[in-house]
Amino acid sequence: MTHGRFVISLDFELHWGVAELFDLNKTKDYFEATRKSIPQVLSLFTKYDIHATWATVGFLFAKDKNELLSFSPEEKPQYKNQELSYYNMIDSDIVGEDELSDPYHYAPSLIQQILETKGQELASHTFAHYYCTETGQDKMQFDADLKSAQRISKAKFNIELKSLVFPRNQFNQEYLEIARSNGITSVRTNPDVWFWKGTKMHMRLARLADIFLPIAGRAAGKKKAHSENGVLLLPADRFLRPYRRSEKLLHALKFSRIKMEMKSAAQNNLDYHLWWHPHNFGYDTKENLQYLEDILKYYSVLKEKYDFRSYSMGECAGETENNRGDVN
Repeated sequence: MTHGRFVISLDFELHWGVAELFDLNKTKDYFEATRKSIPQVLSLFTKYDIHATWATVGFLFAKDKNELLSFSPEEKPQYKNQELSYYNMIDSDIVGEDELSDPYHYAPSLIQQILETKGQELASHTFAHYYCTETGQDKMQFDADLKSAQRISKAKFNIELKSLVFPRNQFNQEYLEIARSNGITSVRTNPDVWFWKGTKMHMRLARLADIFLPIAGRAAGKKKAHSENGVLLLPADRFLRPYRRSEKLLHALKFSRIKMEMKSAAQNNLDYHLWWHPHNFGYDTKENLQYLEDILKYYSVLKEKYDFRSYSMGECAGETENNRGDVN
């Protein structure tokens, strides 16, 4: 490529992504703040001409419980840990009847705002926040999940989803062919670093430390995007760890780390793939929106100086198809 690419993907899930971890009765304010922040993020994306991919849980497309149930597949994930199957919540009093009464589990109005914003790609985070490496689930169940995601997207918004982000970053190489057969052309993968290859405590601690210091000694964009089974694999480079008051003194280190990586990608015509969850802005929302704007301002500097350009995941796949493998 003759220019670097600034890729942003967001895992849009609200309570569905953390249902077994977050007590909704204690976190309603958090998710309400999340919803309020999304139009503000879209406004910033418009201001700085940012193209982004919103990988959205299929459950959020539904307008009410009846619609959610009608699009659910018959073949559901049979996780050994049944707390991970959020279908078990639908008939409980945790999930309300519609978006008005339950803005934590339905979001068609927000999805519509995303689609009405220039440069934004609506993508899949699977239908039911499907865990692709958990014991008990299988390929047939994953296939049924993606089919439901595509059905509800086409029925509600007349869109075929082209990009996919695996929930909890549970990337499963064996599932790429299933993704491709369901219309997916690009997938986000994990960074190619030793501490992203497992969930052991020392790996998790290393991932945390790497947010502040370059402990892996790697450059952004080192692992190139490439195609497998007709699907473009786009490695993530950095999780945008949100601003936290408890980490106020370390915030400058986080920002400096991201700027260093962005500049390296821009100077060397590489990709820089930044990702986060919209709900990460649920606390300290004002500070996190300012943090994001500071990053986007720096992107504008790199765009002017190095022709660094903003891409959605789908646009990366489209460019790859046009150039027939000329990636990075």
